[in-house]
Amino acid sequence: MANYKPDLSCQSKFIPIDFSQQIIPGTLEYALAHIVDNHLDLSGFEHWYQNDNGGAAAYSPSVMLKIILFGYSRGFITSRRIANACETNITFMSLSGDVQPHYTSIASFVARMKDQIEPLFTQVLMICDKEGLIGRNMFAIDGCKLKSNASKEW
Repeated sequence: MANYKPDLSCQSKFIPIDFSQQIIPGTLEYALAHIVDNHLDLSGFEHWYQNDNGGAAAYSPSVMLKIILFGYSRGFITSRRIANACETNITFMSLSGDVQPHYTSIASFVARMKDQIEPLFTQVLMICDKEGLIGRNMFAIDGCKLKSNASKEW
């Protein structure tokens, strides 16, 4: 009878992960993290947080923006999918610094900060375009459909 090595696929394994090495230069997630950390003015979010004298610590607006914008770029438009990705996807874990916000925190952030997020989203796209990080075939900021006589063929 043949002697095979045992199948250990059901066994857990602890693997050490350095989150800083998971975001590789030249990728969208690296560019997004760099832009949010170094180019965006996030001071508009500060007046919303009045928890310095008491209350629980809040999630950093930069962390929330990174996971939300990256989630949207990957087609994760619900807060539950983004929250799940922060628990299971190594890229989301790295972007968030292994912070795992609950889906209600993500949904609340998007709902309350809609007016602050919208111009930042546009800024991120413009910075990426200026740096040549996105293609010029199709550029859409929202899902609004407009009638037009423009066509790629023309």
